[in-house]
Amino acid sequence: MQIINIDKLTRCMVMAFSVLLILIWSAPAGAISIKEEKKLASEFMKYIQRRYEFIDDPTIAAYIAGVGEKILSTMPPQPFDYHFYVIKENVYNAFAIPAGHIFINSGLLAAMENEDELAGILGHEMAHVVNRHISKRIERSKKIDLATMAGMVAGIFIGVATGDPAAMQTLTIGSAAAGQTASLAHSREDETQADQLGLKYIQKAGYNPQGLLSVLKKIRSKQWFGSQQIPTYMMTHPALEERIVWIDQWYHTKPGDEPPAKTAASKSVNTFRKINIRLKALYEDPGIALQEFQEALKKKPQDYDMLYGYGLVLARTGKKAEAVRYIKKAQAQNALDPHILTDLGRIYFLQGRYKSALNTLEGAQSITADNPEGLYYLGRSQMELDQLKDAADTFNTLIDKYRNYKQAYYSLGDTYGRLGDMPDAHYYLGIFYFKKAEYKTAHFHLVKAQRTLQDPTKLETIKQTLEAIGPLPKEDQSN
Repeated sequence: MQIINIDKLTRCMVMAFSVLLILIWSAPAGAISIKEEKKLASEFMKYIQRRYEFIDDPTIAAYIAGVGEKILSTMPPQPFDYHFYVIKENVYNAFAIPAGHIFINSGLLAAMENEDELAGILGHEMAHVVNRHISKRIERSKKIDLATMAGMVAGIFIGVATGDPAAMQTLTIGSAAAGQTASLAHSREDETQADQLGLKYIQKAGYNPQGLLSVLKKIRSKQWFGSQQIPTYMMTHPALEERIVWIDQWYHTKPGDEPPAKTAASKSVNTFRKINIRLKALYEDPGIALQEFQEALKKKPQDYDMLYGYGLVLARTGKKAEAVRYIKKAQAQNALDPHILTDLGRIYFLQGRYKSALNTLEGAQSITADNPEGLYYLGRSQMELDQLKDAADTFNTLIDKYRNYKQAYYSLGDTYGRLGDMPDAHYYLGIFYFKKAEYKTAHFHLVKAQRTLQDPTKLETIKQTLEAIGPLPKEDQSN
């Protein structure tokens, strides 16, 4: 996977959102249709998936989505599904695009101390979507169609990410300077509305609204100011200082709405800590993570979570035998923790100890069925032990429960290929590459599957997926 310079990505996000606001500034009060909003979001997602590295860790993804679902349960019926993503980027930021797509940067998530803070950020972004702040500013009689508008914004992403912003400098830099005051004034209104509604949602979901206040203060602590550098969060969520003051006053003066002593977050302290440790161990700079866990273990040598986290970092840096030793130390304190068993099984798999991996992962699955990573490595172990039909069953179960687990589609396609079932092999490989936004390869496999598959449900999925991909350039089309 291509690694993109984080600073350039940051500037890219700043420019992209600035340009989007300027392009749609003169729009009337009405919003585009729900159908148009979904189309705009679909176009955005194509570009975002190509240019950002996402953390697809199923344990982390399921946790973030679970917090989002708690908040969603307090909201009125929504016209679209909500999706939550973690971008692998150290800059503090979170943002929403139309039709319920919510993004949070891994750096901001790692800096959080509890679930209340996470809920505060998610609630605020979800309120932006509910209020349709972007879609309301897009003209109904658009001179620029939605796909082109998304492409123009993506052009900013691509240009800055590749180090060649000159191509869009006239479109962005001059316009951003000219429209900055008007854009900022309008966005203050959006931020106030999103704070007001978001605080209502998170409090109804059982979270302490002070979580939003504390995480905004963390973001403020990372801000820097200068004529050539506008912080990412400041551009996408302006008036930060005013928001902090307002939320603080609201929290201390709103009568009769104090959250209960046992908030939703206080009941999930251990879960949040484990997710936070997993994020740092597996996705932060490994040198920094190693040092952090080593320092923590010097103070508390038997800290269960730190032993687990240190084991994860060691495995990531190639020290798998030592990793097993530390994870087993953690396991000794809680032999039935399915997360620890799953990671132990995963490390056994990476060591080539497939039978040990199989037995350990089967044990993890017997404790809880809600364990996507455990299912994935169980299927991988079955493949290596030539238990191909069992592996196909395992991967099918995984996909039925967790439709967004990308790598499972590849492994299932690979399994069917080894079994000689080429129509299904091409089908699942096509879905995998579509989810990876590698549309040329996806098109190739889906067309191959379409010619010989008999399953009407899969054929309809192929039809819809090919329509979503759209026409390929002639030179990219495969026969």
